[in-house]
Amino acid sequence: MSRLLCLILLSLGVAQSAMAEENGDRVSAYLTQKFGIAKEKAEKISDAVQSAASKYSLPPALLLAIISIESRFKEKAKGANGATGLMQVVPSAHRGLLRNVKDLTEPTANIEVGSAILYGYMRSANGDMNAALKSYGGSQAYAQKVSLRAGDFANVATREDSAKNADAQAGVCDARVAGRCPAVSGNWTNAFAVPSAGAVSTNAGASGAVSAAGLSATSN
Repeated sequence: MSRLLCLILLSLGVAQSAMAEENGDRVSAYLTQKFGIAKEKAEKISDAVQSAASKYSLPPALLLAIISIESRFKEKAKGANGATGLMQVVPSAHRGLLRNVKDLTEPTANIEVGSAILYGYMRSANGDMNAALKSYGGSQAYAQKVSLRAGDFANVATREDSAKNADAQAGVCDARVAGRCPAVSGNWTNAFAVPSAGAVSTNAGASGAVSAAGLSATSN
């Protein structure tokens, strides 16, 4: 029985990997069409987003929304207080996360750090994504803007069948093999909705401090 369950899990893992690759293709194609990004660069951004989303249990659509607002997918973008790159990370506020980062304008490194910052805020807020977004961008208006923008990416960055397969995978894991079951993040499509705000402000960048899950930095 345990062997059968392991085979089922293995098959589901292969299927999910194939769907993740297809999802990445959909995202990169959308970035090229919508934002005029070169195919190779779009693929790199898509891969980095998918990787960070999986690592930190964040919705890919949410990360894409933040990038579109912060830098409009321009990896060399510079903002206030030294905000740098796709997710406008402020080096002076997050020194602890940048020890091994040589080039913050490099898409993979920037998305990794920006996602870690957001994850830290979410952990500090006990999983409250609205509060995490407010900390990341500096206002409720920013959180609302990101939530609305994420809807534009939800159709290309989230697939219903991926969530169904994740649920099915969780369902076949019993006590005997639970320790081998991968973490399941579930369907995040509507997990980041936040209350409406009266106005939407311009982005403030990732300028706050992170102090959760081992992610600590000095605030501006």
